Amino acid sequence: MKDDTPLAGDALIKEVCRRIRVARSYWDAHNNSACRRERDRALQLYNTLTKEQKEKIPQVLRVWLRYRSEKYFGADRTPPGGHTKRKKKRNR
Repeated sequence: MKDDTPLAGDALIKEVCRRIRVARSYWDAHNNSACRRERDRALQLYNTLTKEQKEKIPQVLRVWLRYRSEKYFGADRTPPGGHTKRKKKRNR
């Protein structure tokens, strides 16, 4: 049975780290949809942390989260499932 109490303190920091690591493993496996889902969950939890708590997250994880968030999953990127292959029409 799952405990539904919200995470706080060190447990919250540990969960954020775990989610970032899971997202990184999905990224390395080229599983983009799962990576996006875990990154969103990690980012949601990360944004609830105070500045002092964020500093407790290892820098390599913080950098990965920000880099992937901005470069590959930012608002200016094509959403998943948005593109289809189109055949070029030839003018005759």
